[in-house]
Amino acid sequence: MTISWISKHHSELDVHELYAILALRTQVFVVEQNCPYLETDGQDLVGDTCHLLARDESGLVGYLRLLDPQRMDGEVVIGRVVIAERARGSGLGHRLMERALVE
Repeated sequence: MTISWISKHHSELDVHELYAILALRTQVFVVEQNCPYLETDGQDLVGDTCHLLARDESGLVGYLRLLDPQRMDGEVVIGRVVIAERARGSGLGHRLMERALVE
């Protein structure tokens, strides 16, 4: 699986990227995990929040969000870590987290 890595400040996301992110998060967190909660929590588009996307030839397969450290008392907060079902078991989750620690 060849992965393209994209790291963007929230202000750089285009509407298609944001839609793919929210669709993947909703599919996994709300539908697959049966957790009926408001997935859009108001943190995606504030301050210096950044988004790390992993794409293959079929589209978005992995994602995580790095919240703005200024808004989190100087702490780096990684959240909304998600891997598409078709990419699970490939080690992509480990690679995604390693990449996040470098960002």
